[in-house]
Amino acid sequence: MRPGDWVVLVVLVLDAILLAVVDIVFLPARFDGTTLPDLGGFPFPITIVIAFITTPMLVRAAARLKPVTWVGGLPAFAWIAVTLWLTVGGPGGNFLVYPDWRILALLAAGALPSAVVLGNALGRARLPTASG
Repeated sequence: MRPGDWVVLVVLVLDAILLAVVDIVFLPARFDGTTLPDLGGFPFPITIVIAFITTPMLVRAAARLKPVTWVGGLPAFAWIAVTLWLTVGGPGGNFLVYPDWRILALLAAGALPSAVVLGNALGRARLPTASG
């Protein structure tokens, strides 16, 4: 890896950490008239969709830097670690969100597609090249 690639990798990991914090903070959003319009109080877990789209993008970008090793998975590992830390017992042992189905959906939406993207990148890096 070139020296500039390490800077990009650090930025991608920091982005994954910030994404995990934003995902957890906005996970309990509801249509209850407080922040969002009052439409009966049903949940609006848009961060599940955001995690589903952005976490694999971070892994794909990191895997392009060095696709043969686990380096491509660093953003996903950081995202999972911060998400679990904030949902299982957060800072000071306090819960930031009430444990329900949305936490499991968030973890699945961020981790599973990221694992698929990382596995795809590692598999493509190991394929023999056709050299004629």
